[in-house]
Amino acid sequence: MKLRFCVALCMILLGLTSLGVAQAMAQTFPTRQVTIIVPFPAGATTDILARIVGDQLSRKWNVAVIVDNRAGASGQVGSEILTRSPPDGYTMMITATHHVINPSLYNNMRYDTKKDFTDIALVASVPNVLVVNPQFPAKTVQDIIRMAKEAPGELQFGSSGIGGANHLSGELFAYHAGIKLTHIPYKGAAPAMNDVLGGHIPMMVDSLPTAIPQVRAGNLRAIGVTTIKRSPMAPDIPTLDELGIKGFDASSWFGMYGPPNMPPEVLKKISTDVLEVLSSPEVKSKFSEQGAEPGTLSQADFTKFVNSEVDKWNKIITQAGIKLE
Repeated sequence: MKLRFCVALCMILLGLTSLGVAQAMAQTFPTRQVTIIVPFPAGATTDILARIVGDQLSRKWNVAVIVDNRAGASGQVGSEILTRSPPDGYTMMITATHHVINPSLYNNMRYDTKKDFTDIALVASVPNVLVVNPQFPAKTVQDIIRMAKEAPGELQFGSSGIGGANHLSGELFAYHAGIKLTHIPYKGAAPAMNDVLGGHIPMMVDSLPTAIPQVRAGNLRAIGVTTIKRSPMAPDIPTLDELGIKGFDASSWFGMYGPPNMPPEVLKKISTDVLEVLSSPEVKSKFSEQGAEPGTLSQADFTKFVNSEVDKWNKIITQAGIKLE
């Protein structure tokens, strides 16, 4: 009986000690350099946003916060490195929508997107917009749906390549509208846009910041933005949801993640500090230059969002029968 009591007492003391150590870590974190992995090349949107956030966190924490570009395999190379990093908060990652799309496109991933990461914060989102060539007969969403139903599969839409956010936004539109469209993949968004402008293909979904200058110049006609709410960048363009594609919501977004099993106290401090940074006027201004809106989700809500996005894109990719060639 005494032995059991001693063992129980030791376990309680050990637990209290561990709790105290974790709380102390959170109070003093960080005490040295922090690394943010970006699994894409320098100069891309993910990299730019990560450097803006890293700079602000460096000022807040009074330590160096560096960006480490580890590009490859649609973000998988850097993501795998993160899963093997110590869960102490000193190594994190900022990545794009690929993070929740890849599980449905690749059969041999070396990690589980839902289990092998700690979701920290939604960093930013960039709305997309469905645009058509001005000479294209369809003037509205309902026109496109009618034409597609009259000739299933004959209407084409372009994208930057198979499995990208603008490709899957187009597939999501077809799914919600109950129509069949033919996807034309390009090697990048620019050549796809050039063919829409030239009238070689009628439409595509592209990021709003990229497309809006062409829309304003009259070279493209905007049908609708792909987010639930209208974008402050183009408040005059209605959402697809408003136009009858109920519940349609697709955007390019960027999230911050840590390795699995991060101490809750450290996670709370980091997520709180990141949200504070994202709400600052300086970050809002710099994000606006990239056409991005800072995230506002709590850490718990971000986890729910990530999991729902994994499930959403899996459904669309399976429905469309998308395969990587």
